Amino acid sequence: MVIHYKCPNCGDDMVFNSETGTLSCGACGRQDNIEDFSEENIITTFEEDEAKEYHCENCGAVLITEAETAATTCSFCGAGVVLADRVSGTLAPAMVIPFSISKEQAGAAFKKWCRNGLLTPKDFMTANRIKNITGMYVPFWIYDLNSKVQVSAVGTKVRTYTKGEYIYTETKFYDVYRDINLDYLKIPVDASTKMNDELMDKLEPFPYDQLKEFKTPYLAGYIAEKYNYDDKELLPRAKDKIDGYIESYIKSSVSGYATVNYKRKDINVKKVHSSYVLLPVWMVYYDYNKTEHIFAMNGQTGKVVGKPPISKGKVAGWFGGVAAGTFVSLKVVSMLMGGGFW
Repeated sequence: MVIHYKCPNCGDDMVFNSETGTLSCGACGRQDNIEDFSEENIITTFEEDEAKEYHCENCGAVLITEAETAATTCSFCGAGVVLADRVSGTLAPAMVIPFSISKEQAGAAFKKWCRNGLLTPKDFMTANRIKNITGMYVPFWIYDLNSKVQVSAVGTKVRTYTKGEYIYTETKFYDVYRDINLDYLKIPVDASTKMNDELMDKLEPFPYDQLKEFKTPYLAGYIAEKYNYDDKELLPRAKDKIDGYIESYIKSSVSGYATVNYKRKDINVKKVHSSYVLLPVWMVYYDYNKTEHIFAMNGQTGKVVGKPPISKGKVAGWFGGVAAGTFVSLKVVSMLMGGGFW
């Protein structure tokens, strides 16, 4: 099933407006609250074979999509469509964080971010080489996890004191036990095979107070993917993401000792709850030096992640400056101490 959102005023296509949070018509300017949008203005098309081929109700063109695509735009007329069968039933997201940054704002923010690169080539910072900016709702599973930790260790405290002509070192040994219960809420893991996991992890945090009950109009005008992995398959990754926090908490709970020798450390992490959500990401494709560089931007916070090209000249100059500064510092210290340094 293909869903088009038609303007009740003029019949043109409507898309989600990230600035106003409404379903908006670009032709006549009408804006509708998503909660109040009438189903009478939703045009749907059903196909016998709903795997990959759909028809655009707007112009009749055939839309060939990958099996993971949940929302897209018609390549012929530009109409935004939602493939409803891919966001319904077991594939239906529970929640969505809508875009709050428009495409124009994303482009301006990315150019500003480029100018902040201290070691990027000068023409990378100044040239307008943006090839494409695509707004995409990326599928994530977010987990509520509980970890129960039992720790057994031996801690030492060392005291040094002087008595008469002798210096004494006193070491006391302590049995240390900890029984810890930790809860971690909304641990995100991206569920798309297409997305770079490292990029998606660096986009965090997302403002989860902006989560809204999923409704298909939020997808209108954007690309959306359905998940490739279910919550059971991604649970190990979610657990891995909190390993460092658990270890840090254990370490903080046994502070105050000179040394700590762990005899037993039992960590049991369980899933309390998981939800399938769609999170907003602007994908920025940037051409530079005959190479395409891919960056990602958090569609709510504007945070940009990615690896820009590095200027070898700037790197050499930076290290040269550090080396020169170190040389001068050593020269001054040497002169103050009455010596020389060459």
